[in-house]
Amino acid sequence: MNAFKIGFIGLGLIGGSVAKSIHRIFPNYTIIGYDVNTATLKEAQEDGTLGHYTTNISDIADCDYIFLCAPVHYNIEYLKTLKPLISDSCILSDVGSVKSDIYDAVKELGLGSHFIGGHPMVGSERSGYDAATDRLIENAYYFITPSPDAPSDRVEEFMTFIGDLGAIPIRYSPDEHDKITSYISHVPHVIAASLVNLVRHADSPDGIFKSLAAGGFKDITRIASSNPVVWEHILLSNPKNIVNGLKEYIELLNKMIYDIERNDAKDINAFFESSREYRDSIPNNTSGVIRMQYELFVDIPDEPGALAKVTVLLADAGINLKNFGISHNREDEEGVLRLSFYDTDACRKAFELLADAGYRLYNR
Repeated sequence: MNAFKIGFIGLGLIGGSVAKSIHRIFPNYTIIGYDVNTATLKEAQEDGTLGHYTTNISDIADCDYIFLCAPVHYNIEYLKTLKPLISDSCILSDVGSVKSDIYDAVKELGLGSHFIGGHPMVGSERSGYDAATDRLIENAYYFITPSPDAPSDRVEEFMTFIGDLGAIPIRYSPDEHDKITSYISHVPHVIAASLVNLVRHADSPDGIFKSLAAGGFKDITRIASSNPVVWEHILLSNPKNIVNGLKEYIELLNKMIYDIERNDAKDINAFFESSREYRDSIPNNTSGVIRMQYELFVDIPDEPGALAKVTVLLADAGINLKNFGISHNREDEEGVLRLSFYDTDACRKAFELLADAGYRLYNR
């Protein structure tokens, strides 16, 4: 690729992060942005990510690649607008976590030869362009879901491009993608929100449940803090797979209720043993669809200045903390001080630094 021109429709967390990654890896590429939020466009131009921006979508029609990063119902309307404007060689891609609706539209519009769907398996508790980073997709799986009519050489070219950005491209059909993501992302989000609502409904007037719901409970329900509007759209866009997954989950819960009521220690043990073995086999060196946490737990004495000593050590070494706090409920974790970092490199450096300083550490 030489003088390449890439357009972005929507510059939120995902679109912004992909655009920033392209700017970092390919600084000579021209990146044009379109967004209904002109403040975001101005910010992206000021920080150097965008060469320029437009509020007229036809201005990006001559791009080599166009990334559709808006909600799917908007993306479908954008496809209709772009169809008569784009060149024969233009590749259209999206970043959505559900593919069925967008592929139905692509087929209906006759854009199959142009469309190579994508889905970077990343996320954050924050949203919007302000939360986007130029390394969010680094070492993350990136689904590539090409239309059957997309030329094979263009698919390979696009997969190479995504790999050059530091992501790990994996190719699946749209139907396979929607089933996989329903089980490893969509259903878990429903379960996490359900657990939070379970505790909310059970909480006493003095709020003791909430006060004690730290440690493991807050960890396993972290994704319940995701954007409700986004998840409303996702659940209604992938209903068949999500409902099937929830039904299977309910069957597992009903089996556990049955085993508990029968005092069936053998089956209860087997349930936890099989889940432990499978979870322990999940690799830690890549980012899945639910964003990894980079955390350390540190034993520190209960005395004045103990916390400050740790934070000063990290600051002097140029290691940025994302967050920190004292864990009062440690039923499911070790270490009194929890340190959170932005990436695995910072977490590793902090571990080595604090270990050399004599601290007792635990990580995940």
